[in-house]
Parts: sequence; structure tokens; C-alpha cells
Amino acid sequence: MQNNDWKDKLSFAYSTNPNYKPSSDDDDEQTSIEPQKQILRIRLEKKNRGGKTVSIVSGFMGTEEELKNLGKHLKSRCGVGGSVKDGEIIIQGDFRDRIINLLQELEFKDVKKSGG
Repeated sequence: MQNNDWKDKLSFAYSTNPNYKPSSDDDDEQTSIEPQKQILRIRLEKKNRGGKTVSIVSGFMGTEEELKNLGKHLKSRCGVGGSVKDGEIIIQGDFRDRIINLLQELEFKDVKKSGG
């Protein structure tokens, strides 16, 4: 038994099954949706960035690891820096058209510009 095993049972009342083990909520890992079924939006943002322009890709449905890998791929193919925060990929500069082409090469079919 682990040291903190009793904490998992605090919300558990009673079971007549001697082999019953409460399920843990650690199994909430997101499953990936096929690229063809995802809707990705790319917008341009300048606010609160010191006048610098960034392209933001949002709407990705998948694990955090896959999001980071996609962000790394887009940054390297655009030849610029960026980051992955709050479920969005931030690419430095206005690379919306190039990002759309790159995502379509990766079989993301519904990729659109949002905003102006």
C-alpha cells in the first residue's frame, strides 16, 4: 500500500464487495481526435506583446505531448520562435498562410484564418 492510499478513500462510503477498489481520477488523459476531424483556427495578435505580432493556432484536441510536438514542428518549419501555452500554439510573426499550408500537409483539413 502507498502512504497516501487512505486519502483516495475519503469520499468513498461503503462496499460489500471485498475486492472493490475505488477508481482513481488519474485516467482522465485526453484522447486524440483524427486530424481530419479537428477544427483549427489561426489568428493574428498584437495586444499586450509590445507591438510584436504573433500567430496563434487554437482548437487543437489531443494530448499535451502532441500539442508540444505540433508546436515544435511549426516553429522549426517557419524558422522562428514561439511557445505552447494554455492549449494554444504561439508562433512569432505573421505566418498564417504558411501555417495553414503546413497543417494541411499534416492532414488537418479544416484550418481557417480567424479575425481580420
